[in-house]
Amino acid sequence: MATVYYPAIVEAGIDSFGVYFPDLPGCVSAGRTVTEAAMGAEEALVGHLKVMADYGDPIPAPSAIDGIEAAEGSVEVCRILVRGERPGKSVRVQITLEEALLARIDKVARNRSRFIADAARAALAAA
Repeated sequence: MATVYYPAIVEAGIDSFGVYFPDLPGCVSAGRTVTEAAMGAEEALVGHLKVMADYGDPIPAPSAIDGIEAAEGSVEVCRILVRGERPGKSVRVQITLEEALLARIDKVARNRSRFIADAARAALAAA
């Protein structure tokens, strides 16, 4: 996975703030304050990129922050760069697992590789 920074626009609402990504329609975050909305933007971006990758959707390269346009009617407060992980190319590897462990994985997972990759990501995030 490669770290990427997508530009986002923070906009004012009636009593809250929203964040949207012009490069990624549908990827949004919101909060009572600008800080709260911006803090949620990274989680929204990571989740959005993961879903796009899971469905095989093409993931656009990030635009330059000064090259994006605010949506019509948007009350722009500021622009921010949000960090995300762009999924990389999958690589086939050979691993050795205990037979009983593999059987337990097969009982709960439809896709062994995805299960093991998700477990590795969770372990790395906790480290």
